[in-house]
Amino acid sequence: MDSGETNIHDSPGTVAGPAEPAEAGGFEEQFLGGLREVEEGELLKGHVVAIGEAEVVVDIGYKSEGVIPRAEFTDPLGKITVKPGDEIYVYLERKEGFDGEVRISFAKAERMRTWEKVLEAFEKQTPIDATLLRRVKGGLMADLGGVEAFLPGSQVALKSVANLDQFIGKTYPVQVLKLNKRRSNVVVSRRTLLETQTAKMREELMTTIQPGDRRKGVVKTLTAYGAFVDLGGVDGLLHITDMSWGRLAHPSQILKAEQEIEVVILAVDREKGKVSLGLKQKNPDPWTVVEQNYQAGQVYSGTVTSLAEYGAFVQLEEGVEGLVHVSELAWGHKIKSASEVVQPGQSVKIKLLSLDPKAKRVSLSLRQAESDPWSLVADRYPVGARVQGLVRGLADFGAFVEVEEGVEGLVHISDLAWSRKVKHPSSLLKKGDKVDVVVLGSDKAARRLSLGMKQLQADPWNLVQTTYRVGQEVKATITNVTSFGAFAALDDVIEGLIPLAHLSAKTFKKPEEVVQPGQEVMVKVTKIQPQAHKIALSIRLASQDSLPAPAAE
Repeated sequence: MDSGETNIHDSPGTVAGPAEPAEAGGFEEQFLGGLREVEEGELLKGHVVAIGEAEVVVDIGYKSEGVIPRAEFTDPLGKITVKPGDEIYVYLERKEGFDGEVRISFAKAERMRTWEKVLEAFEKQTPIDATLLRRVKGGLMADLGGVEAFLPGSQVALKSVANLDQFIGKTYPVQVLKLNKRRSNVVVSRRTLLETQTAKMREELMTTIQPGDRRKGVVKTLTAYGAFVDLGGVDGLLHITDMSWGRLAHPSQILKAEQEIEVVILAVDREKGKVSLGLKQKNPDPWTVVEQNYQAGQVYSGTVTSLAEYGAFVQLEEGVEGLVHVSELAWGHKIKSASEVVQPGQSVKIKLLSLDPKAKRVSLSLRQAESDPWSLVADRYPVGARVQGLVRGLADFGAFVEVEEGVEGLVHISDLAWSRKVKHPSSLLKKGDKVDVVVLGSDKAARRLSLGMKQLQADPWNLVQTTYRVGQEVKATITNVTSFGAFAALDDVIEGLIPLAHLSAKTFKKPEEVVQPGQEVMVKVTKIQPQAHKIALSIRLASQDSLPAPAAE
């Protein structure tokens, strides 16, 4: 204590040391032995005699009673904190004022007592309670019970705190780091006590925990490979593979920071101070009872968890997951990607095909959970039936049309239209079009359905004899030249053959010497076969026998 500081006296006038005033003497002694001399600047004990509207009267065993402003005993809510008969400490400012009254102060006495407590806490390095008042540069100001102290931001908690305002108004035990009473300078730390407390808890925990124990903890941080859990002084690692019997992509799927959880102690390395934790171990491995819960051939509900190039994974329950191969996703057209049928998180009905508990494998089928639509195709779609379908895809050789879910047929390019100008299905159709088709045939075993679009209209060859007749001369366009002659189009549908001998009356070695694709010529109809879709033509017999010279190559 600094030299010149006041002593603490018991009433009436008994001298005490820097600790609590001695109990020697007492109020009875003033009546037995008379009044004792007291000195200004001393700390005395007194008794509350009366409480007035503005003042509180206190008997300190002197020749006259002391008066203290009522405000010194009023809390922030305006409530008086003492009552008559209470024993309190007061500070003697003056024995007699101008009005003859003894001048005493309760507030100064409390401050002196607080300084003694702060000094004792500093010397003995014992905790003292601090109420955090307000933010200042670099930290917080704290009230130690009448003495303000500075709490640096780095000493508030075990780790850096971004928002110090959350601590204002709260009371915590702190340790006095620095003290200078003359300058009223006190620096305290909460972190020091927390570190000591944590170290003690860690030591106790590391000596008591055993594999198999269950402990509550708080999730501190999440990483891609797991989570660190505070067990109360010891951080344990909860690996992602020990979180769930099921498949997890990231710990955040089931955990979040600051979440309180119960874990199982898997392993303890006391030398390195490491603890391995488990969450899924709280429940038995579902694969040990999987054969009791599931049977091949039965249909169950499941949830799609993830997609792969070769299929989709479906969870039957936590920890029990099976594969639906891409070939088992749907009836009908070939599935290129599982995303065409299902999406992660979707609830589905699946049929269990096979089960291998030792290998932890389940083979599932989505399509077999429902009846095979091809079993009814022959009855639902007889030859000649007219149905509506959806264009699912286009190829060089035709268009794929879905007539119902799981049943898809092919419209060959030759059956798209009667017109000879269709070179590719995309010239008539696009994916997603709704079209009418005619069933041309079905094969349940091969799962094939033949469809046609041109059959929706009458066959123009049935009317060819009303448009053309033998001996008629018409203009035609060469479409193709072959070794046995050339094909010539009479219109968009009807195409006839000009045999080699009828290409020209002139002598030639190759057909290309007299005709070329795209060339217009006059031809004579020599023969008509409507049922065979054939018509024979002749350039040589036509009245215009001379042809334009072929373009030079």
